[in-house]
Amino acid sequence: MTEHRIKRRGAIQLLGAATGMAFIPRQMKAALPAPQEPGFIYCFNTATIRAQKLGLVKELEVVAKAGFQGIEIWVDTLQAYLAGGGSLADIPKRTADLGITIENAIGFDSWIVDDHSVRSKALEQLKKEMDLLAAIGCKRIAAPPSGATDTPGLDLRRAAERYRSILELGDKTGVIPQLELWGFSANLNKLSEVMFVAIESGHPKAKVLLDNYHLYKGGTSLSSLHLVDPSAMDIFHVNDFPGIAPATITDADRVMPGDGVSPLKNVLQALRSDSRPLIISVEIFNKKYYARDAFEVARLALEKTRSVTGAL
Repeated sequence: MTEHRIKRRGAIQLLGAATGMAFIPRQMKAALPAPQEPGFIYCFNTATIRAQKLGLVKELEVVAKAGFQGIEIWVDTLQAYLAGGGSLADIPKRTADLGITIENAIGFDSWIVDDHSVRSKALEQLKKEMDLLAAIGCKRIAAPPSGATDTPGLDLRRAAERYRSILELGDKTGVIPQLELWGFSANLNKLSEVMFVAIESGHPKAKVLLDNYHLYKGGTSLSSLHLVDPSAMDIFHVNDFPGIAPATITDADRVMPGDGVSPLKNVLQALRSDSRPLIISVEIFNKKYYARDAFEVARLALEKTRSVTGAL
C-alpha cells in the first residue's frame, strides 16, 4: 500500500480538486468482456480513482464497466456508504449484477504496534471492519505495518505473534488479513521481513501482499521472488514507476503498467503459477490520473495491464 494513513490523506489533498462523473445505472453490466488469460485475475484498487470521490456504488460500477473481474475497496469508503444510509445487504446484489468480486479491502489499523492499549483498540476496530466486509462478501483485508513505520527495530517475532492474533480474528469472521509490505516503512519494508513474520506466525492461512512499487522502494532483490510460493500470496499490486532512486521516489510517482522503467513482466513471470491464478490489482496514486474521468482511468489501467501480461 502506501505511506502512513495521515500522509496519504494529505497527499491526496495536495493532488488537487477531484473530478466526478455521471451516475451509471445499477443494472449496467460490464461493458468489456472480462479477460481470461490463464494465471491472472484482473483487479482494480480504487486508490487509483480515489480523489474523484465517487462513493462505493459508483466505484463498483466504474470498475465493472471497465472490464475488471475484481475490485479492492477502501474500508473508509464502505463506512461512508453506510453512514450515508447504504445497506450492507445491497452490496452483494450489486456486485452479482455487475459481475465483479470484491477481492480485498484496504484498512490501516495499528494491530502491529508495541503499545498494548493502542493495539487492543486496533484489534477491536479490525474485528468490526472484518464483520462488515464479511457481510458484503469480501474475504480479505490488507494488514500493513500501520503505526510502526517511523522507528526501526520492531521485534519480528512479536510481530509474528500479533499477525497470528489477527489471523485468528480472520478464522472467526472469514476475512483473512494479508500481511502487506510497505517499502517506505522502517519495518516490514523487505520481502525477507514479511515472509519471516508470515512464516513465524505458524498459521495455515497466513498470506503476504506485495506491490511492484514497494518492492523497489524497499530494496528487495527481484532475484528473491522465486522463493514466494504461489500459495503464500493471493494479491499482487501492479504499477510502474519512472527512473527515480528508491530513496526519493514517492507513491505519487507511480504510473500505469508499462509506462515506466520497472521490469514488471519479469516480476509477474516470477510470481505467476499454473496451479492457481494470481489476483493482480492496479494501485496508483498519481495526480494526472486523479484529474481524469474515472472510467477512462480504469479502462486505461486494464488496457495497460493486459499489454504487460499478454506476452507472458
